[in-house]
Amino acid sequence: MPEQSNDYRVVVFGAGGVGKSSLVLRFVKGTFRDSYIPTIEDTYRQVISCNKNICTLQITDTTGSHQFPAMQRLSISKGHAFVLVFSVTSRQSLEELRPIFEVIREVKSGSEEDIPVMLVGNKCDENENREVSHTEGEEQAKKWRCNFLETSAKNNTNVKELFQELLNMDKTRTMTLQMDGKKKSQKGTRKIKEKCELM
Repeated sequence: MPEQSNDYRVVVFGAGGVGKSSLVLRFVKGTFRDSYIPTIEDTYRQVISCNKNICTLQITDTTGSHQFPAMQRLSISKGHAFVLVFSVTSRQSLEELRPIFEVIREVKSGSEEDIPVMLVGNKCDENENREVSHTEGEEQAKKWRCNFLETSAKNNTNVKELFQELLNMDKTRTMTLQMDGKKKSQKGTRKIKEKCELM
């Protein structure tokens, strides 16, 4: 790895069972598991291109419970970007993101617009059990001045797009999931995003 290579740290937060690990595993390994195994904290690494150099995208998949506030604050202080995941089948899981967002804002204390944050409504394949509409997700993202996307780790809907959009939000560097040479055009990433079926 070149010397100028550095880690770009993304931290994934959300209530237990919303599919944080499923999203991360689908992105990093291309796999999906149906069973729910609670996470304490796992870190995954993916090589990406950053300012035309190789760097490591380090994704920290955090615990779904709030038993470890010190660990949470440490993850936030080290993080460059954040993914806040809720399940569209659980309004409660969206509510549980509010205190986490407040801590991110407090720890990062500058303007929240400078911090890349994606609000993610996962499990959009389970439309019949939906409790949070697409519009409500968008409205919450507007209030927090972050981006919003619906995903399905199960169906691999918008998983790669989620991470690329998060990287695009960082204005201080140019990052892409493809390495130079194998690079596919990123043009139209936003346009090709699959829309999860709306309510």
